[in-house]
Amino acid sequence: MKLRKLGSIITILFAFAQIELFAQSSAKVQDFSNASVSIKYYNKSIYYPGNADDFPVFVHITIKNNGTDTLRFKLADDRKFSLDFNAYTVKNSRLPQTEEIIEKRTTNQTVYFRELALEGGEEYSFVENVKDYLKIDDSSVYYLEMFFYPELYKAKYLSLKSNRLTLEVRPSPSSASSNYIPVKDQTVEILKQEELSPDKVVESTIIARQKSLWDQYFLYMDLESLLKRNNTLAKKYAAGSAEERERILASFKADLMQSKIENDIIAVPEKFIIEKTSYTPTEGSVSVMEWFKYPNFSEIKRYNYKVRQREGIWQIYDYTVVNLGTE
Repeated sequence: MKLRKLGSIITILFAFAQIELFAQSSAKVQDFSNASVSIKYYNKSIYYPGNADDFPVFVHITIKNNGTDTLRFKLADDRKFSLDFNAYTVKNSRLPQTEEIIEKRTTNQTVYFRELALEGGEEYSFVENVKDYLKIDDSSVYYLEMFFYPELYKAKYLSLKSNRLTLEVRPSPSSASSNYIPVKDQTVEILKQEELSPDKVVESTIIARQKSLWDQYFLYMDLESLLKRNNTLAKKYAAGSAEERERILASFKADLMQSKIENDIIAVPEKFIIEKTSYTPTEGSVSVMEWFKYPNFSEIKRYNYKVRQREGIWQIYDYTVVNLGTE
């Protein structure tokens, strides 16, 4: 009788322990009901079948906290472990994934990620090339959508679905037809360089990056000079034909937009102050203090942007960064 009573007590205690553990684990689960993801085309242009480098389909992705509580989520350095694109034909046939993304997800490897926090009303944006995720080999009309995994791909049961875009892919053109003319966001006004002072060039570039306006961001960038900071790319670029150089430069730009290289120049500061500007008629430098916000602290860096003038237009062609600590 005593043994049966003891067994009942142990059972009850075990049940309470299970309930407590469940309550603790449930309390740690982030509520994503007030989070949303949206997609829109970046550099809206005519799209063609073909490889990701020559005929990209860039999409601007925004994660937003629509609530009042802090929203925390993980974002993999390799975004293929954080999101998926799906595209369907009018007959509801789904496009296949690339071999690269299948291989990555089926190979044991360490996935590096950052934990990000958004306060109420804040949003985080980045750009991805859809063709890094999907094989688009045929011209057709597709319906494109995206799934974001806030706890990474292995926890894909927890996902946020984006809006749907119509993707029209036209028959392949000649290689010369793949170029596009940058325009201002949500307008048809063509972007033009203006005769701004060096400090205004740097200021407008940083603000464009804060707003994820990539066309405006690259408007005063000397991409060729920035590319040559990388010795490997510089050698390939110097040895390439005119067509190969154009492809290498386009690939370099795409890698910048996807945060694959040169992370310092495309980092997004929470705020910045221009400290000092000095220049001659052809060369100059602009010193800027920049603050980068993290969940529990802010990192401070001093950027020194090097600029030079060509035909009355100042362009950023090089930069250095000094870490000044945290606050």
